[in-house]
Amino acid sequence: MHLWHFLRRTGWPSAVIAAFCFLIPMHASDPRAVQVKRINYHGWTNSIVLANPATEVVIVPAIGRVMAFRFVGEEGPLWDDPELYGKSPDPQTTEWGNFGGDKTWPAPQADWGKVTPRAWPPPTAFDSLPVEASVAGSVITLVSPVDSHYGIRTRRRIELDSARPVLRITTTYEKVSGAALTVGVWTITQLRDPVAVFAPVAPDSRFASGYDKQSEGLPLDLRVSEGLLSLRRGPGNGEKVGTDAGALLWVGATTMLLIRSPRVAGATYPDNGSSAEVWTNGDPKAYVELEMLGPLKAMSKGDTLERSNTYTLLRRTTSDARADARKALSATD
Repeated sequence: MHLWHFLRRTGWPSAVIAAFCFLIPMHASDPRAVQVKRINYHGWTNSIVLANPATEVVIVPAIGRVMAFRFVGEEGPLWDDPELYGKSPDPQTTEWGNFGGDKTWPAPQADWGKVTPRAWPPPTAFDSLPVEASVAGSVITLVSPVDSHYGIRTRRRIELDSARPVLRITTTYEKVSGAALTVGVWTITQLRDPVAVFAPVAPDSRFASGYDKQSEGLPLDLRVSEGLLSLRRGPGNGEKVGTDAGALLWVGATTMLLIRSPRVAGATYPDNGSSAEVWTNGDPKAYVELEMLGPLKAMSKGDTLERSNTYTLLRRTTSDARADARKALSATD
């Protein structure tokens, strides 16, 4: 019997099961317990659902994004824009087609205008073209076209644990053509308006204040206390901070999403050395971005660059967001 089902039948609360299963290594799971099916998702045909008994992931190759990660039967934390449901990305537009979800862009953003004809929207093949999806058992792989300016193809391997609410996405950049350049893997996850966002702050953080200010203003209620950075989304202009953390935590009313991508000691990171960043978007589109960045690498034709993110859904167990965050983030130490 599947572990999750067994514990549920014996009367364990789902929050306790999630915490217990979180301690079991992902490689111990049975991939045969993950179900794969094709669906029409909000007008996007040939979308893919990965599901275990607890959670499901929705992947939309037509727009090159993971659009949902949620407990079965519940609204998930990922944000999307209903105004764009079923629409196709336009690589020629000067307006960003902000579909939402989880995606990858090349870092640093400051180089976009040097490598491509435009500094914004993001480079075309990373953001504005469909991708090819392949299914091997319960593993989904998304492969992008080669970006004509970066000469890079992205490959994203998506795996859902069979027992736990844990998703792993491994993003690989493959340098196929063009001149050598320095780049890092950058993963952007857009999430609904949170109760708060948290990041661990190490005693030896490279940032004296615990964060790097990356916008004119600072996010609402930004605070660093006892090794924990916290902030909220404000209704005004978008604000952004960077950190040298290896994890970020989104806290909602009843659930949390922990994103982990451990920092590599001694590596060079973009954006003043940031390995994790948070963007808070102003109204009317109420979302935040939790962004994990990998080390920079000089890539020549034939080179590859890889980073993995692990996403864990958790139940809140108290009414104190900071206490819940401290407990969730302690698992990353």
